[in-house]
Amino acid sequence: MKFSTKDRYALRLMVELANRAPDEFVPLKEISEHQDISLKYLEQIMTPLSRAGLVVSGRGSQGGYRLARLPVQYTAGEILRAIEGELVPIPCLENNAADCPRRGECYTLGFWSGLNDAINRYVDSVTLEDLRQQPLGADDYSI
Repeated sequence: MKFSTKDRYALRLMVELANRAPDEFVPLKEISEHQDISLKYLEQIMTPLSRAGLVVSGRGSQGGYRLARLPVQYTAGEILRAIEGELVPIPCLENNAADCPRRGECYTLGFWSGLNDAINRYVDSVTLEDLRQQPLGADDYSI
């Protein structure tokens, strides 16, 4: 399974908001400059996050976006699903997938189902609070 640039940027955007005061509205332009992500792309990412109720928008000179909840109350899975929809490695595992005619004789379905469970368990175990901690491996290198 390959996650898109939009997925990666959505997580970065949400971490950026998590690193701000809970009641602070942050302009997208500021996030764009700090994260080195185009403003137009951030606008495209913000739309599904806003629709999912993950962020709150504010208008006016002090406007922008902020988290709707505390960082510990979000999971990476919730954020990724707001952007992508279901996180499944193959189409026949989607909730609304039509029954596959080979389902009864598919020797690999158990593998894909297990992979799907592992992916979803992992992304649902990592909170936004976890992500905003020191980057993984940041102090785990040598020259």
